[in-house]
Amino acid sequence: MRFTTALAALLPFAMAQTNTTNAPLQRSYISASQAQTVVTSAAANATATNITQNIAVVDPSGFLVAFLRMDNAFLGSIDMAQKKARTAVLFSGLFSSADLYDQAQPGAPLYGIEQTNGGLVVFGGGVPIFLEGQLIGGVGVSGGSVEQDVQVARAGVLGLGASYAPS
Repeated sequence: MRFTTALAALLPFAMAQTNTTNAPLQRSYISASQAQTVVTSAAANATATNITQNIAVVDPSGFLVAFLRMDNAFLGSIDMAQKKARTAVLFSGLFSSADLYDQAQPGAPLYGIEQTNGGLVVFGGGVPIFLEGQLIGGVGVSGGSVEQDVQVARAGVLGLGASYAPS
């Protein structure tokens, strides 16, 4: 009851905001249907190359929207796929998971970054999803080699008609 009352009290405040830069209604999020298209396209690429993969799609906040564990895909890769996808979005889509690799090595400026944010992945397989210039989500793939994971993730993004780099 108190929670509902508190939300009702905040509604007029939220509606009156003039700064729409970060207003929830102004954000672009991947829909469930779009996420499924990414998963289906990525899985088709993985199947064509005979690699079983785990494929995760997240929204720009890093929350899971769609997931597929292909038959016989590694169980340990489930978590990696989700963290690769989160890594690709948590820095506004400016970096794929692979882009952080060199900077996260011992002695480099971002050494230890993979321990932040509940766990990140700093090798290939996580790419952001940009549609019409907006970051709408990220896809993470794990189960093959790093190169295969990147290939499958990019195929998922392209299958949506989106880009994995800001325009």
